[in-house]
Amino acid sequence: MTDDQERRGPAGSQDPTEPIRPGFPAPGGLTGGSVPPAEPIPNAPDPFSPTGAPTTPPPGGPGEPPPGGPGETPSGNRAWWWALGGLVLLAIVAVTVWLATRGDAGGDDGASPGATPSGTVTSEAPSEEPSPEPTTEVTTPPATGCTPTEGGTPAGASTHEIIDVDFDGRPDTAWLTTGADRRFGITTASGATFSAPVTTASPVPASAVVNLVAAGDGEAPIALVDVGREVLLYSVANCAVNVTQNAQDEPYTFDKGFSGFGTGVGCTAVDGVLHLAGLNAMSNDGSTYTVARTFVDLDESARRATNGQTETVAEGVPASDPVVVTAQETSCGDLVAGGADPGGPVEPQG
Repeated sequence: MTDDQERRGPAGSQDPTEPIRPGFPAPGGLTGGSVPPAEPIPNAPDPFSPTGAPTTPPPGGPGEPPPGGPGETPSGNRAWWWALGGLVLLAIVAVTVWLATRGDAGGDDGASPGATPSGTVTSEAPSEEPSPEPTTEVTTPPATGCTPTEGGTPAGASTHEIIDVDFDGRPDTAWLTTGADRRFGITTASGATFSAPVTTASPVPASAVVNLVAAGDGEAPIALVDVGREVLLYSVANCAVNVTQNAQDEPYTFDKGFSGFGTGVGCTAVDGVLHLAGLNAMSNDGSTYTVARTFVDLDESARRATNGQTETVAEGVPASDPVVVTAQETSCGDLVAGGADPGGPVEPQG
């Protein structure tokens, strides 16, 4: 017997080219080889439950996830975090109160909030000012001058106060005696007396000046003794009077117009230091003059002299010109030998 109603075979045996007829599946569900309905998923939430709670057996069954696992509800998570946050906040407040209480108990009322907690003790070593090192004041002992000698200024000698020749800070005294054995000498404030003979054939009374001039790399005291025809040069350094020698080991003298080599002697300031020089005022007509100057180089004690550079300092000047007048005198700086206001001793007369 032939059944002309087509039967559906198992799923997957349908011809893919066959169109799906309306009315499939048939009312009443699948029959015969139909796939049975799937079992419900454990713990799946009931979509129709008002709370969305899962329709599962009580906890402890095979389908219960570990506590805190993915099966936990969002509302449970929030409640747990709020509780944890409250505990942390409470702990912070408690620690803050404890610290504030300890700080107030260990410090005074004026302590700053940032003070070190009482549990930590800090101290600073008191600063010690370095003790001043003892200072030794170096002082130069005062010069004592020349050693005192027996005797002193000869009786009847002409005296004049002069510069400090022994550098003890006190002015000294120059003197001249008269007679056949006339002498020039110095008596210092310290009590020392030293002298040298005035050796000359000139009958003119002697006059003298004493000053400090350039000598070697420094300065030394010298004496110029004018005897009219010539001027004798003495060193008065190192507590002694010594005749200054020339290059030929003879007494160094300045001419005063007697031998034609010069007319006078003076001291010219160079860079604040007096330099000894021989002067010569020359005239062809008796009314105008040319003045030449020759510097004298002295060793450090002024006991040896040599001629230095010669230069012309004036030309065609009248006899009244100060340059000509000075060139005919015996002077050193502001000191002039003899005259109305002598700068040194003058040999006594009579």
